[in-house]
Amino acid sequence: QVAKSGKDVLEIRESVVEEAKKMAEDDIKINMRMGKYGAPLFNDNDTIMTHCNAGALATVGYGTALGVIRATKESGKKIKVIATETRPVMQGSRLTAFELKHDDIDITLIPDTAVGYAMVRGLVSKVIVGADRILRTGHVYNKIGTYQIAILAKQHKIPFYVAAPLSTFDLKSRPDEVIIEQRKASEVTAIAGKKTAPDDINVINPAFDMTPPELITEIITEAGTAKPPFEESIKKLFELKL
Repeated sequence: QVAKSGKDVLEIRESVVEEAKKMAEDDIKINMRMGKYGAPLFNDNDTIMTHCNAGALATVGYGTALGVIRATKESGKKIKVIATETRPVMQGSRLTAFELKHDDIDITLIPDTAVGYAMVRGLVSKVIVGADRILRTGHVYNKIGTYQIAILAKQHKIPFYVAAPLSTFDLKSRPDEVIIEQRKASEVTAIAGKKTAPDDINVINPAFDMTPPELITEIITEAGTAKPPFEESIKKLFELKL
């Protein structure tokens, strides 16, 4: 649309840059609104677990799940964060830990395999993650490992929150229609370029998994939050947006 409105290449280029700036500004505003709705769900002295990266490095400059964590801190509450390393690409250790340390938020990094260890010892108050896609039914698709964290949170009666903008919602697809990306085997068979597994071994390396709605406490968006039953509450959020 921007390209069609320009008279020449220079004008189109300038219009594209201005439109990109506007999109970036809108993204930050949306994330900050999510922070506004999400922060009241967390208490002073909470320890919040998060998975993968849903911060400024994954969005534009504030973040979805990490935006809620930032807003909670900015509200004056003392919080701590536990971040999973997020194998095999290590977004938790490479990105989330970096962002939170930069923001002077108390951050502890754990292996993905230590999630249950942390929960059973009472080290986790609440969990918050982002999302790559959310269906109208409340099924959440996010970085691989999210599902098992949600199961453990349910087992230990720990609230499990998802933060994502309305643009993440897919109101048409059913769970059986969503295709999970399978990534290259070398992400699993090597670490930092060093081989850690035998040659010619079978590998399953999905990028995402699906967390069913019964494991989710609440979904945080820029239009408010959705609670079970999600099909009804998500519909209301989109009515509010309109």
